[in-house]
Amino acid sequence: MPSLTDVARNHTTLDQADLDRLQLLVSDWQMLADLSFADLVLWLPDTEGLGFWAGAQMRPTTGPTAYLDDIVGSFIPRDRRPLLDQAYDGGRICREGDPEWRDDVPVRVETIPVRRGTRVIAVIARNTNLLGVRTPSRLEIAYLQSATDLARMITDGIFPYGGERLLSTTPRVGDGCIRVDRHGMVTFASPNALSAYRRMGLVTDLVGSKLKEITAELIHSGRKVDDVLASVLTGRAAKELEIENPEATLFLRAIPLRAGGEHVGALILLRDVTELRSRERELVTKEATIREIHHRVKNNLQTVAALLRMQGRRITVPEAQAALAEAVRRVGSIAIVHETLSESFDEHVDFDDVADRVAAMVADVSTVSTQVEIRRTGSFGVLDSEVATPLAMVLTELMQNSVEHAFSTRAGGDASGRIEVAAQRSVGRLRVVVTDDGKGLPENFDSETSGNLGLSIVRTLVIGELDGVLEFHPRHDGPGTTVVLDVPVKE
Repeated sequence: MPSLTDVARNHTTLDQADLDRLQLLVSDWQMLADLSFADLVLWLPDTEGLGFWAGAQMRPTTGPTAYLDDIVGSFIPRDRRPLLDQAYDGGRICREGDPEWRDDVPVRVETIPVRRGTRVIAVIARNTNLLGVRTPSRLEIAYLQSATDLARMITDGIFPYGGERLLSTTPRVGDGCIRVDRHGMVTFASPNALSAYRRMGLVTDLVGSKLKEITAELIHSGRKVDDVLASVLTGRAAKELEIENPEATLFLRAIPLRAGGEHVGALILLRDVTELRSRERELVTKEATIREIHHRVKNNLQTVAALLRMQGRRITVPEAQAALAEAVRRVGSIAIVHETLSESFDEHVDFDDVADRVAAMVADVSTVSTQVEIRRTGSFGVLDSEVATPLAMVLTELMQNSVEHAFSTRAGGDASGRIEVAAQRSVGRLRVVVTDDGKGLPENFDSETSGNLGLSIVRTLVIGELDGVLEFHPRHDGPGTTVVLDVPVKE
């Protein structure tokens, strides 16, 4: 089905400003459809003036539809629907006395010209399925009166108001609807609107009360409300805002109604968002708790690393000192991940930062005996914490293994070298290649039978925990070693 933009650009001479106005209208016309209990079709004038093209369509949620099929993109020539011609040419709302019959369904049609400035740029056809019409209730009368007021405002070029930013929580007609007069007095309140105010603690009736005063008593214990809230509750400003007290939270939207250039009242839609805000607060509390846990784990790991370093300074056996130094680095790599998680709002990690910090840690330690440059290329992207922690340990072990074994006994006594970590992210996979320019793998090397503790840790983490693939190869373009690991990741 073509979009409004497609139809306008292919079949009309409407400019971008016209199209922006129509886009604003259709983004908010569900309200008009629900208040009218009718289907809405936006008809755009043909470039040659031969008829009208259906640019958008909306069905009501408050009544039966008059159109079972989508008609966007269809064309109606002039004289086929005289009401369209009359509304477009005359710039006035038109209604026919006798209903149309469509598939044995009587449909009342009304046409509403859409004005921008002094020009009529489109026509809305309001189609009411009369099979769903019964003796109107007070609610239906109030809805239809509000729909009539909005239709006149569209014809006058007043509605929709510009500058409103509709949110996902923006209330709809069925969520709750209040009608106030020019003085802010409530003349109608739907059952859902009354229930929402009852939840806030209202014990009287809304109808016949001033909405600003009633609301002030509920949320401020009778204190005067601020100017912004007052402008919304009296219907003077087209705005959205929340009101709350310890019992409930309501999201309000005010639509000022004007006729003949004067303010005649307002339609105030409201939605009870108490449960939604409660869940949001619970999530915020949970996220803060998780971040605090990660922070404390990081602090504890740093304490463990400090204790290991203290113990290492008291030991004189070189092998024991080296073992404790390796333990410090392993603990440190885990601490880096938890520190990153403590700064994020979910259990995901920007692993590029983690990899760079791990590399810096390994390079700093290597400066005692071996000058090693570590460089990262490519991007790891964002990883789950379940992947980030073992992967940080794997990188630490691989880089440290190169520092200790690839460069320390190079020919000529050159104790310097270079390590490159290349990351490549694809759909559902992460490929990491760690390459050094050291002395290379020993003869008959087998990673599965190697007694090196670091390589055993790497193999266990990559294959057992990350469910990945691990390969060791001689470097193809010179002396050195290439380690390839490929692990599944979530997108």
